[in-house]
Amino acid sequence: DVLRGDLGAPAFPGKDFQDRFLSRVKPVYYLRTRQYSRSVSQPPFIINFQGCIFRSYPGHFQTLLDTGTGRYRKVVGNDLRPALGEFKEQLTDALREEGAIAKKEEEGALFGFLRTGYKTTTWWEDEREDASLEWRT
Repeated sequence: DVLRGDLGAPAFPGKDFQDRFLSRVKPVYYLRTRQYSRSVSQPPFIINFQGCIFRSYPGHFQTLLDTGTGRYRKVVGNDLRPALGEFKEQLTDALREEGAIAKKEEEGALFGFLRTGYKTTTWWEDEREDASLEWRT
């Protein structure tokens, strides 16, 4: 995933290299951790949370939420790899179910949009003409 960010830059292969080759590589083990923060209107006012996307081939992709004790709890399992924006939303939904953050209805649509923004995917996760979606399998 880190290599994809350089594609298309000078002295690097073009972005079509993602569709021709990188999207077809199937990792045997996949582990991608991410850390996020979210502001809330109640003390402690900032909630830090983290999780990971995990897969052991040929199993399915799992969204795991860090419980804060060095262990992870499975939130969602899927045959398709979630995009990073979708992954963050899955972790946020799990925190909503626990009552750690407000429900979407309480937050409001405008505030929810301002929190997530209009762009929630990286360039290779976007729907593009002639793009390969094999990176999701």
